[in-house]
Amino acid sequence: MTTLTVDLGERSYPIYIGNALLGQNELLKQYIPGNSALIVSNETVAPLYLEKTQAMLSGLKHEAVILPDGEKYKNLEVLNQIYDGLLRNRFDRNTTVIALGGGVVGDMAGFAAASYQRGVHLIQIPTTLLSQVDSSVGGKTGVNHALGKNMIGAFYQPRAVIADTDTLDTLPDRELSAGIAEIIKYGLICNAEFFAWLEQNMQALLNRDKKALSYAIEVSCQTKAEVVAADERESGRRALLNLGHTFGHAIENGLGYGEWLHGEAVGAGMCMAAVMSNQMGWMNDEDTQKIMHLIAQAKLPCKAPASMSAEKFLQLMSVDKKVLDGVLRLVLMKGIGQSLLTSDYSIDDLTNAIKLSTAA
Repeated sequence: MTTLTVDLGERSYPIYIGNALLGQNELLKQYIPGNSALIVSNETVAPLYLEKTQAMLSGLKHEAVILPDGEKYKNLEVLNQIYDGLLRNRFDRNTTVIALGGGVVGDMAGFAAASYQRGVHLIQIPTTLLSQVDSSVGGKTGVNHALGKNMIGAFYQPRAVIADTDTLDTLPDRELSAGIAEIIKYGLICNAEFFAWLEQNMQALLNRDKKALSYAIEVSCQTKAEVVAADERESGRRALLNLGHTFGHAIENGLGYGEWLHGEAVGAGMCMAAVMSNQMGWMNDEDTQKIMHLIAQAKLPCKAPASMSAEKFLQLMSVDKKVLDGVLRLVLMKGIGQSLLTSDYSIDDLTNAIKLSTAA
């Protein structure tokens, strides 16, 4: 087991990464200060891991809320099911919400914990690669709105993150690739050496090689922990973690939530950011091609969907969270491992990049 720390002073918390962590009762119980817990999971994950998690809570009052599975259910209506579970069981301010699942479960359970009685305890147990390397760490929680992804939410840190890599054994191949998209992101934004490692080890990741996966998860979590510690509320450096996400969120919303997985949309979004960076003369052709090749090798889309026009992209991107004083800031690149947050581009630059990046 590897233990990392998100350093936020009195609110610091550990990230545990390893196999067979579900079943280590004291690992979980030490972060539950009260005598009650609500497990939030979904219809796919619960049959696999709910019983193990419940066994770790022996001696405590605990209940479970099982949500429908999918990005299209990440909304206020379904969120109410969590509040219903908390209120029906009369859970108080010292209860702990345990998020058992992927990014959607983690985001929704986290937001419920942040807002129920103005804040109760939270533990993240991510069961997908994407949630283990990204969404469970850093305290971003929330739900989608018809007009924009993740537009309703809160920054709310967990007491601990427990990432049992054995849960990846049951992960569908498509979900595995979606998680790899976020791993590639860390190499692109600030770690060219890690990107080079990914070029050499992509097939090992796709083959679920335990050693390769553990290393990739550890590097990703360490990078995110450092960025979050330096900029918890995304006032500067943390925004770099959104590489590919502004384009990707537009794809998710434009196609309908759940049509493409989040990681698939981010994969295409990173390619779009690479094309735009290249067209603006900021990144050379060689690095651009390396990025496109690695994302394709990870079995992720490299092009925006043909059904989405440039006008549709611009409309959806205008309500992104990175719009500040009416100006959309994008994360672009000067090279592999060199990213920047910028508004130093024209609408023509953006429109041209979208058109060049759209499938025929």
